[in-house]
Amino acid sequence: MKHELPPVRGTLTEHRPLADLTWLRVGGPADVLFQPADEADLAAFLRALPEDVAVFPMGVGSNLIVRDGGLRGVVVRLGRGFNAIRTEGDRVIAGAAALDGHVARRAAAAGRDLTFLRTIPGAIGGAVRMNAGCYGTYVADRFESARAVTRAGRIAILGADDLGFRYRQTDLPEGWVITEATFRAPADDPAVLAARMEEQIARRDATQPTRERSAGSTFRNPAGFSSTGRADDCHDLKAWKLIDAAGLRGFSLGGARMSEKHPNFLINTGGASARELEELGELVRKRVYQHSGIQLEWEIMRVGETAP
Repeated sequence: MKHELPPVRGTLTEHRPLADLTWLRVGGPADVLFQPADEADLAAFLRALPEDVAVFPMGVGSNLIVRDGGLRGVVVRLGRGFNAIRTEGDRVIAGAAALDGHVARRAAAAGRDLTFLRTIPGAIGGAVRMNAGCYGTYVADRFESARAVTRAGRIAILGADDLGFRYRQTDLPEGWVITEATFRAPADDPAVLAARMEEQIARRDATQPTRERSAGSTFRNPAGFSSTGRADDCHDLKAWKLIDAAGLRGFSLGGARMSEKHPNFLINTGGASARELEELGELVRKRVYQHSGIQLEWEIMRVGETAP
């Protein structure tokens, strides 16, 4: 396939295994992995890429199961050319490859509050795409705009209305690649913000299996949510409580296990396949439905083909 692709200044790698690029350490190869040199390189590549070739933007793999058969088409992974962070007044501008935690810390040092990003795993591109949130604040609450390269290779500037923020999802078109996001961040004392983030880290480490191979929350909380992603006060259902009530804390299948510490975390105990992780998740969904009548929805993205 590589010889049929447009020339690039970045790196094209055929049959690139993706397991080591995901937090769960599972998954087969991509037909081609493209790491663009910069936005112009990415745009030129997508503009010349045949329309029938699928494009999948991939961040740091923190919320992803790549199935054992791998991904057909081109996987785009942004690197160092897309991780710059700067502040301009009350705006914080971050490249899509900048880690959420790094953005929170840089903003805090400049006296700007994006502390909700500190404990969210992953990078800014994925945070925008999934309307990530924590401690009652979501990307939608601080978002101003984003730059993206369309599947046709054009540069687009996206506002909140274009993305249609909802709970853990947006309307970003398939094959579009976010390259940068701008946030409006309220002012606060840097020392206060630093202390708040330390408290958040301590709270996370006390309640979540941060030292194990996971991809964060496995299932969405089955509650009502507003268009910006805030929870409806009339609903307080938590996925972990439903899993726990169904007797599935610590439940395992092969090398996959629901965490003892936080039952909504799917763990690779070492050597699990993507099939085992996904089958365990589906089994949990079935048992929770049988117990409570509530159908859990995946928060982890599952992509690619199953192995023969």
